[in-house]
Amino acid sequence: MQEARNFYAHSTGRQDRVDWQGLRDHLLSVAAGAAERGSHFGGQDLAWLAGVLHDLGKYTDRFQGRLSGDIHQVDHATWGARIASERYGALGTLLAYGIAGHHAGLADGTAGQASITRSPLQTRLSEDYRAQALPPLRDAWLQEIKLPDRLAQPDGYALHPRPEQRSFQLAVLVRMVFSCLVDADFVDTDDFYRRLEARPLRKDASGQPPTLLQLRARLDAHLDGFPDEGGINPLRGRILRHVRGQSGEAPGLFSLTVPTGGGKTLASLAFALDHAIVHGMRRVIYVIPFTSIVEQNAQVFRNAFGDLGEAAVLEHHSAWFDDPKAAPQSIEKRRLAMENWDAPIIITTAVQFFESLFSDRPSRCRKLHNIAGSVVILDEAQTLPLPLLQPCVALLDELARNYSTSLVLCTATQPALTEAQGFKGGLQNVRELAPDPIDLYRQLRRVGVRHAGRLEDAELTGHLQQREQVLCIVNNRRHARQLFESIADAPGARHLTTLMYARHRSRVLADVRQLLKDGKPCRLVSTSLIEAGVDVDFPTVLRAEAGLDSIAQAAGRCNREGRRALEDSEVLVFETANPDWAPPRELKRFAEVFREIERKHRGDLLSLDAVQDYFQSLYWRIGDGLLDKDNLLGLLREARFDSLPLETLARRFRIIQTTMRPVIVPFDPFEGARITEVVKILDALEYGEQVGVAGAARKLQPYLVQVPQQAYDALIQSHALQVIGPERYGEQFVQLVNPRLYDARFGLHWDRPQFLASETLVN
Repeated sequence: MQEARNFYAHSTGRQDRVDWQGLRDHLLSVAAGAAERGSHFGGQDLAWLAGVLHDLGKYTDRFQGRLSGDIHQVDHATWGARIASERYGALGTLLAYGIAGHHAGLADGTAGQASITRSPLQTRLSEDYRAQALPPLRDAWLQEIKLPDRLAQPDGYALHPRPEQRSFQLAVLVRMVFSCLVDADFVDTDDFYRRLEARPLRKDASGQPPTLLQLRARLDAHLDGFPDEGGINPLRGRILRHVRGQSGEAPGLFSLTVPTGGGKTLASLAFALDHAIVHGMRRVIYVIPFTSIVEQNAQVFRNAFGDLGEAAVLEHHSAWFDDPKAAPQSIEKRRLAMENWDAPIIITTAVQFFESLFSDRPSRCRKLHNIAGSVVILDEAQTLPLPLLQPCVALLDELARNYSTSLVLCTATQPALTEAQGFKGGLQNVRELAPDPIDLYRQLRRVGVRHAGRLEDAELTGHLQQREQVLCIVNNRRHARQLFESIADAPGARHLTTLMYARHRSRVLADVRQLLKDGKPCRLVSTSLIEAGVDVDFPTVLRAEAGLDSIAQAAGRCNREGRRALEDSEVLVFETANPDWAPPRELKRFAEVFREIERKHRGDLLSLDAVQDYFQSLYWRIGDGLLDKDNLLGLLREARFDSLPLETLARRFRIIQTTMRPVIVPFDPFEGARITEVVKILDALEYGEQVGVAGAARKLQPYLVQVPQQAYDALIQSHALQVIGPERYGEQFVQLVNPRLYDARFGLHWDRPQFLASETLVN
């Protein structure tokens, strides 16, 4: 018999409850939204059930009292998890992870991991927990909610042929269904309050983005504007046509092996659009290894899409910031899309992409369902993090296997990640998109690479002084600074380092490009940051020993446009003689493997055979244990469906391990003054004016320098830094207040004690 009372999901300030959201309405709306999201990987039934059960615990007197303000804390997530697990066995237990964690996040299945902070799922499903923490569930839910008799795995779901991979598959399935649930729940709840406030619903606020067909038409028009004569343009055109001709291939795994200068960025984008349209896929996700070049590539794509570029391309990375000239409604559209990647073209970083796919947090997992049914381009695929390489490869395999995702490994130096190349647990059936990569390399070969032996710093200085246009890349910021100081008086001497904030580096690079264009002297000393897709063109590059992939990237800054003869374009690799500049342990291992390859392939160090030999030797030398350093796959091999270590995996999967602290630099070192736009934001934060913290953080990103924890502590203790804003901000906003510690040539420096205690400038 139905109980004579109403149950609600969300309340307002009205005591008569006429505008409160009914619980049944909320559950069915979330279920429908989750099912629509799950349909793109055949998981609509699982997602529907997760949606309809997620707030079942609100059918309790205690929760309804909380809505009226009587009680502050009620566990409303565990009841749905219990019923899912009890009624639907193993599949129901997989759903229970997401239902139980739809607010706090995914927990481990069982206790035992020292890192966990949430109660394990099995604890919450136990009878003891029910007796102590769960208020009685009212029978009204049985009349208002009808559950299916049985539950099946997603349509077309394929178990991995290797049984040891199957728990990994289950962990991915849990996160994908969790993504559908938390996104649908957030949107329905947000829309409920938007209606009350007479604001546009999310679908109306975000608007209708351009279709892939519209974007392809704009891209075609853009590509038609490129010249098809002169230099390497005919070859670029042939590559583009061949790559696009493969778009009818069945979805799955692809490689695109094209040397620098072959136009692989736009070729990969054109293939992705064609492939997505042919197969009814939804979006293109472009994954870039370095934040520093996300904005650069995003602008290339926006230009390619012409008048639709701004509406089509969404950047999602830590450095995104609001355009101060943008209209408020456009900022709102971009913010909404960023939360769940609801845009046709996404440009993001490898950190954002992979850490989200291993995450346990609702906020980071919301977008995962939008990866299903998409084309994912992994730019510079060789930069996948070695300590996490096996988990990353397993994830790529699973996305292609069960989530209707096509993945393109795009690089000039293709890593040896296939099973056929000997990679344990490697990819299968990877299809090459480029026409005859070996012949392409021969046609696009623009530089010679040779080892110059062991060089003292004085010899390096001599090389830099003897050549009028030369780039020198070293592995150590202190080494770069010392080398620059040794040539600082030479015409065109320039220095580039991550101790400069992004806008400062952009200014240096603009100056470098102009010097090169004008044929004037330009002697640039840099750390490896310049290898991250920076568009410069030197006749000679000096590169400290590193991995072959890094040396190939350095070679991409030499004779980049192919205007010089091969014999006039040289990359000299050298070993640093000074022990102070010895590479860190990781780079030392790469350099050792490079020396092996250098002896074997001395005549052509950048050939495809040399690259494959390098990666195979590197992976063999490192060994399986260090390609999954924290044994993430091992944890999953030992797990069952009810003991998946989801929180533990999320905590251990960290692409960037080192602790760095952001420092805001409000000074223009060229003008000797504070930067007005930065000062305004900092003042607003400091004096409690109305300012969006997230928006402020994004606007300040171009003026950040990341420093090691030890240096940060020293700068704080010497009063060279000032924490900005009220206590609730913590140390999110910290500005440099000693202008003498920031230099136009070196950026931020803290290694000269006489400066640390010198005058500060707070206002």
